[in-house]
Amino acid sequence: MESSLKNRLTYGPIMLAGLLGILILDHYVQAWTVGWGGAARGVKGVGILVLLGMLLPLAAVELARLFGAKHARPFRFIAASMIAGLVFHGWLTQFEWFKPVAASSLAFIVVGTMIFAALRLGVMKQVEDAIPVMAGTVLATLYLGGQGWFLMALRVKEGRLVEGVPVIEGTTMTVVMILLTVKFTDIGAYFGGRALGRHKLIPWLSPGKTWEGLLFGVMTAGLVGMACAPWMVNLSLWKGLVFGVVIGGVGQLGDLLESMMKRDAQMKDSGKLIPGFGGLLDVIDSPLLAAPFAYLLFSLV
Repeated sequence: MESSLKNRLTYGPIMLAGLLGILILDHYVQAWTVGWGGAARGVKGVGILVLLGMLLPLAAVELARLFGAKHARPFRFIAASMIAGLVFHGWLTQFEWFKPVAASSLAFIVVGTMIFAALRLGVMKQVEDAIPVMAGTVLATLYLGGQGWFLMALRVKEGRLVEGVPVIEGTTMTVVMILLTVKFTDIGAYFGGRALGRHKLIPWLSPGKTWEGLLFGVMTAGLVGMACAPWMVNLSLWKGLVFGVVIGGVGQLGDLLESMMKRDAQMKDSGKLIPGFGGLLDVIDSPLLAAPFAYLLFSLV
């Protein structure tokens, strides 16, 4: 067995067990906090908030390393702070007292990222590479924090009412479905490509990917979506199939997007934090990009 596959089979289940533990915590915290702070259905997303709080700062360091190869190194502290602010903002949107200032505070975080980067450059009296540094800081914030916001907002999302019953309300299972769909797309594409792959998908960008692997991956995603549908409110099997295919396909685009950045930076992996997987960005790129599309899909149901 090749070393990379062995490491994946070793560290993959460990990461999965840790993730499931956090998601279980997320579910039970909501149940324990019904009525707290005016939250009639409990405080949602505490586990997701903890998870993103642990992962995104580390991912920001890896992203800064990628950007630095092209002289667009972002200010790590500013980017990490604004990323945390965006995720925390998404978590706060579940509270009625926060909703009147939600739009204005979100705009402040986005615009403030550029302003704080400019002020930092002014304090340092630095004009060389000022534009790429500011651009890198904003892009890092939106790439990680913006997509993290959608994942958090999807978890705390309020369902529209049909005869007094919330429909497609944000639950822990909603997040589980996204993660399972995206990761099983990777698994299906990997084994399908090894067994059946003949035609390269984008050889100049990701020579290991094939059209056959992609097809097998999105088919696997559709089956996972159908398997998750019975656990969701008002999500039929055919909707689960469609959601799975779309979310899984978009997740593959997230992987290709990061591959493009790594190619430009001339790096094989974003880091070496996770043996067999590379860096943390190599693990979370797909579910992060899938989150905004999943939010849109669940909003249209």
